[in-house]
Amino acid sequence: MSMQKIAVTGANGHFGKILVQFLREQHFEVKPSDLFSGRPEEGAVNCDVRDLGQLVSVFQGCDAVVHLAAFPSPWMQPDSKVYQDNTVGSYNVLLACEFLGIKKICLASSINAIGGVYSRLPTYEYFPVDEEHPTYSEDPYSLSKWILEIQADCFARRREDISISSMRFHWLQYRDFVEPRTTNEISFKHLWAYTDPIAAAKACLASLKVTWTGHEAFFIVAPDTASPTDSEELIREHYPRVRMNKPMPARHGFYCCAKAQRLLGWVHEDHEH
Repeated sequence: MSMQKIAVTGANGHFGKILVQFLREQHFEVKPSDLFSGRPEEGAVNCDVRDLGQLVSVFQGCDAVVHLAAFPSPWMQPDSKVYQDNTVGSYNVLLACEFLGIKKICLASSINAIGGVYSRLPTYEYFPVDEEHPTYSEDPYSLSKWILEIQADCFARRREDISISSMRFHWLQYRDFVEPRTTNEISFKHLWAYTDPIAAAKACLASLKVTWTGHEAFFIVAPDTASPTDSEELIREHYPRVRMNKPMPARHGFYCCAKAQRLLGWVHEDHEH
């Protein structure tokens, strides 16, 4: 069966709006949902991802789901609420998809699933970081993204015919916005990186078209940094004890996206806005 209708949770957020527009431009029928403060736009519906029944109702008739709804940082609510709402929401999305027989699922994870931006001091064992790197998450947001991926592993074991992609997005902004903001005192925590929003939208769509089954996590990040300083100099200054698994000349990125290219056919590109 061809994919025609895609549900998007968190559709009223910064990236959600971009993704919905992109999918519609690709001629897909999109069913956006979110917790709207006012009246939803035409075609969108109010949905609380903490309520399984609401999700089942929203996903009814859809061929695929992109789950974005979550607190996007650990600072917006008390720790317990950030963790609880994010993890319950992602579990309910997977459960609703299982109940309805939806086999293509894309989940918004984060580069912080392994720790980083919100850590007191981020721990990296090697550069470039790939999906085999262990997690050192310590805040409720980052932990919730790591748990999201563990949940996806669980559901992939329960159903042998589903494809779940956890997208480890970075800062979803355009390069010209990011570049002036890569010299502050916390830039070293996020490794001077970003993800172009349109490139991220293309990755989401690619994940819904795969033929493999199971669950895979992917770093979805720009291939070079937004810093004016060469990467190896940044390593010497900020991470002198972290080994490099390969040369990182010029502004070579700190995240390896080879897996996304291999399994999704995805390559990051910058876009105008």
